[in-house]
Formats: sequence, structure tokens, C-alpha cells
Amino acid sequence: MMKNRDFKRRLGYLIFAIALDAAANALMIQSNLGSAVWTASAVNLAQLLKISNGTTLFGYAILVTIANQLLLRHFDGHIFISNLIFALPFSYLVDFFVYLLQPLHISQLNFPLRLICDITGLIGIAIGISIYQRCNLVQHPNDELAYLLRFKYLHSSAGWGQLISYLPPFLVMLICYLTTGHLVAVGIGTLLAIFSQGWIIGWADQLVVPSLKHHFRE
Repeated sequence: MMKNRDFKRRLGYLIFAIALDAAANALMIQSNLGSAVWTASAVNLAQLLKISNGTTLFGYAILVTIANQLLLRHFDGHIFISNLIFALPFSYLVDFFVYLLQPLHISQLNFPLRLICDITGLIGIAIGISIYQRCNLVQHPNDELAYLLRFKYLHSSAGWGQLISYLPPFLVMLICYLTTGHLVAVGIGTLLAIFSQGWIIGWADQLVVPSLKHHFRE
């Protein structure tokens, strides 16, 4: 009975965290002051390939899921399948929330208000990541990558794990820039995400639903 109740509790937090993360990503996109690193990279790649942001995000997820298995140094079916289960609805939820936010015309607000929206989105993403990592059910492959780096290679440092996990989307953005001569969805919010998102996740681990604990799988 206790295990069943705990599972339902963690499942509820997981659903909330996925929705929060997707909505926060959409808010950063709509603020037009720079998206989180993976999202900014996906937006640029989507424009280059002329496909939807959701499709690009899911394509990323498949590639990163494979990379995670290489980092584990053995095949983990649970992580492989759960990464894809998370990524499929999440990728298209971001597009859905972008659509919902369009009537608010956030990108047309003055700079201070857009900056507040952008920072709010960044904090929301970090809190969402922190919660669903600690739910220990399923996880987005991009965050699984940072999680594996953090606990398996970087002595539990959330900041360094996040920073190093950004190398693939940086490379994609560089390729997009060299191909098109410009970048979109890159700005203040992207810089803030690079240098602060990992540490905000670490802060949220301690202060947001502290009863949820990390359970790293070797």
C-alpha cells in the first residue's frame, strides 16, 4: 500500500514537472530573448531543415538516448525506453504551449517584461528538471545526459554536468550559423541558461519538494 501511494505521488509530480518544463520552454521562446540551450539549438535546426520544432526536439531525443547508453557503458533497457517515452509527448507539448501563448503577444512587450518572462521560463525549466529527475520514473534524454555526467563522471556537480551536456547543441548551433549566417532564439536567456541552469537545478533539489530524493542508477 505504501509503495503504491508513493508511486502515485511521484507520478503526479512527474506529470506536473513535464507540463511545467514544456510551458517554461515555450515562455522562453515567446519572450524572444533567448531560449534554453537545447531548445535554441532545436529552433535553429528546425528552421534550417524546414521542419517543426517538435519534430526536431524528438529527433534530438533519439540521438541523445543512444549517446546515454554509450555513457552507461552497457545497455539499460529501462533508461532507453523511458527516455523515449518522456521525449515524445514533451517535444510536441512545447509546440502546443507556444501556440497557447501566442495570443498574449509576449514578444511585443517592452524589454523589462520580456526579460522577466525569459528568466521566469528559465527558472521554471530548472525546477521542472529537478522534480522529474528526483521522481526517478522517466526522464528526458537531454537531462539524462546531464544527470549521467553529473553523478557518474563529475562528482555530483549539477553545474558542471549541465555545462558539459551543452556541447552537442553548441556544435549544432555553430553549424547552423556557418550555414545560414545567423541564429535565432539565442540571447540573454541562452547565456543565463548556460551559466546558471545547472546551479538552479541544484538549488531546487534542496528547496522544491525536498522529500523527493535522487536515486542514481549505475
